[in-house]
Amino acid sequence: MLEIRDLHVNYGAISALHGISLRVPKGQIVTLIGANGAGKSTTLRAVSGLVKPRSGLINLEGEEIAGMAPHTIVGRGLAQSPEGRMVFANLTVMENLRMGAYLRKDKANFAKDLDYVFCIFPRLKEREWQAAGTLSGGEQQMLAIGRALMSKPKLLMLDEPSLGIAPLLVKTIFEKIVEINQELGLTILLVEQNANLALEVSHYGYVLETGKIILENTAAELRVNEKVRAAYLGG
Repeated sequence: MLEIRDLHVNYGAISALHGISLRVPKGQIVTLIGANGAGKSTTLRAVSGLVKPRSGLINLEGEEIAGMAPHTIVGRGLAQSPEGRMVFANLTVMENLRMGAYLRKDKANFAKDLDYVFCIFPRLKEREWQAAGTLSGGEQQMLAIGRALMSKPKLLMLDEPSLGIAPLLVKTIFEKIVEINQELGLTILLVEQNANLALEVSHYGYVLETGKIILENTAAELRVNEKVRAAYLGG
């Protein structure tokens, strides 16, 4: 589904990614874990077209997308729920969800997909006409994921979905991520500082340190890896 090869990204004179390579197979949840500043969000921003790589390949379903405009990449079937949620605070929940479907041409299926979002996140249905800025952090995260789903993506990228959210709602959101993957067969690339939770729900994982992939394996193997446990799992 997604393949990144030898990706380099700079912010001015500062090198953020040093030739990383990774694969996200169709239908799987793949997680990218690492400390703050490791380059996790930069990786997602490069894939979604928000930053331009210095070099390297980003291939989505056999098509090279590196350098494409973000809206073009969305049209190719990629959606991102960004770090910090970034909902449109002054718009209602419904208006935010409609914005997610802005580029879609199959408007006839809008109602069906909206029903699915409301089914998986019933709180959004209860707050359908409420301004997004008045929602709790957890509810805004549900809205950010729901808005991304409304674009009918083939690949969903989630950037720190647990950030700033009450523990009980974090558990709910991660249960829904698994549900979305299983029910829709949706491919997911997950960036998450809560490494234990991320590896618990994922099929495969990569460990990123200072812009380099230092380790990769099945999520189950990474959870019992001594170095990963010591550095990220509190073991």
